[in-house]
Amino acid sequence: MYLVLEGIDTAGKSTQMAALRERFPDACFTKEPGGTPAGERIRSLLLETGVRSERAEMLLFLADRSEHIEEVVLPHRSELIVSDRSVISGMAYAMVKQAFEPDELLHLNRFATGGVLPDFAVVLKLEEPELRRRLAGKEQDAIESRGTEYLLAIQDELERAARLLGIPTLVIDAALDVDTITEQIEEIIITKGES
Repeated sequence: MYLVLEGIDTAGKSTQMAALRERFPDACFTKEPGGTPAGERIRSLLLETGVRSERAEMLLFLADRSEHIEEVVLPHRSELIVSDRSVISGMAYAMVKQAFEPDELLHLNRFATGGVLPDFAVVLKLEEPELRRRLAGKEQDAIESRGTEYLLAIQDELERAARLLGIPTLVIDAALDVDTITEQIEEIIITKGES
């Protein structure tokens, strides 16, 4: 089973990835972007150097995604794969920018993934007051500093992207107790992994 955790920054993906590592020590844990050596270099290029062209940026993310599918997902397809972000995030961030049409994004991402998509997605969703509280308690990175409205727009697009891609999705309130969230994800892994 290829399961992905989605959510905006501060939603708790890293916390859940750590908890799931303890519960499923034999699973393959990965991330997008940067889940491969080439992907780390692409991620570094995007974050440190940056590119001016929206199309160039999109193509670099697609290159990372393609390499990730080839080098991580396909070799572990018979195992449990848990990824921090996926094609869903890639589409959501691009849709917020409104630089590409959704149909264009679907086509590009299906090409990059060779049609290999997550079997299931969990979206950790934050309401605005909780998001503001979490952001106030930490040093903000470049994405977080764009403000709550931007992050909430991305959050909405995560759900829309999953629907467009046809990926079954469970939305979980990210303000719930950490263990409660982990148990809900574990239940998905057990029930969906057996079907």
